[in-house]
Amino acid sequence: MFPTSPPESPPGAVPSDVPAAQVVRVALVDDDPFVLTALRAYLSSSPRIEVASTFNRAADALAFLRTVPVHVLLTDVRMPGMDGLELLTRVRSRHPGTAVVMLTSFDDDEAMLAALSQAANGFLLKDSAPEEIVRAVLAAADGGTTISPATASRLVAHHLRPARAGARPDLTGAEQEVLALLCEGYSNAEIAERLVVAESTVKTHVSHLMRKYGAASRLKLVVAVHREREAAR
Repeated sequence: MFPTSPPESPPGAVPSDVPAAQVVRVALVDDDPFVLTALRAYLSSSPRIEVASTFNRAADALAFLRTVPVHVLLTDVRMPGMDGLELLTRVRSRHPGTAVVMLTSFDDDEAMLAALSQAANGFLLKDSAPEEIVRAVLAAADGGTTISPATASRLVAHHLRPARAGARPDLTGAEQEVLALLCEGYSNAEIAERLVVAESTVKTHVSHLMRKYGAASRLKLVVAVHREREAAR
């Protein structure tokens, strides 16, 4: 299920010889010990990430967060006892500063929609490349959103309403540039660096994009764009 090759440096990643402004503390939750081992190996390969702890039960992770704050919680969706969706709900309520990225598989469509409604910070398929997982965690910590293209396409094709004809918003050139990078999972800070603009400018563009697409969150904005692209095919 998980690739066995070590992560490569993804586009936009911080090279190992560049000091990080902040180490991203991550907690991992999955009832499969092999998955936990693989995830720890992937994330530990990045000098910007510290794996604070791993858990095979969501309840244990929630108890851990009461005493040890983390920047990102990477959790499976389907687990015995408290599942990933319930964990997401409780983390949103009790630890709103913690980003939550969901791990899912192709047959978890219902769960993906439920997590989307709760503003998860991202969706990753369990067969995602190691570098995609690393990048998604870093993006979530910095306010970004990552959604696997295959996941977005599946959501659009089978569950989301098709875009209305002529419903594409009128975007400025700058908004189009920001949107393209946003859909690739870049954070505001990374977008600002790539476009050589202030981060506050990027935030303004993102706010305008969310309003134009009628999206309540960055993740819903990304899904709306994928929906538009599917409708145009």
